[in-house]
Amino acid sequence: MIGKVLPRADLLPLREQARATKRTVAFANGVFDLLHVGHVRYLQAASREADVLIVAVNGDASAGALKGEGRPLVPAAERAEILAALACVSWVTIFEERTCDALLEALRPDVHCKGTDYTEETVPERATVLAFGGRIAIVGDPKSHATRDMVARLSGKDRPQRS
Repeated sequence: MIGKVLPRADLLPLREQARATKRTVAFANGVFDLLHVGHVRYLQAASREADVLIVAVNGDASAGALKGEGRPLVPAAERAEILAALACVSWVTIFEERTCDALLEALRPDVHCKGTDYTEETVPERATVLAFGGRIAIVGDPKSHATRDMVARLSGKDRPQRS
């Protein structure tokens, strides 16, 4: 992988270097298929929670399992590269598991950031984060943007049918 897009193994020493220099690490994750303003606002807000931001992107198989047939629209490597181009993102990695629990356990970020479609109590990885002493932050704007809505508009499925 290139630039800020790194495999998990390469992130571990960077995480340790951040810890050794007293920098805090935030972690955000998602599919990020068809990047939209909601994604950008979420990542910008997550980056304000710590000194560095690691973003984990669902691999193609896990994205398809989460989002359904025909998804993702953009391959994981390209989604990761797009996210890496954002100034607020320090590093990006792709994970193939259905959940990011194993990655969280390996990296042990100071804060795990989730979007406003969650509460601190409903974050799926809550137990993992609390077990290693991390905190959870709900960040971003209200969930009023969605890739599925963009896909529906592009396909014409949200338009009234003409007779």
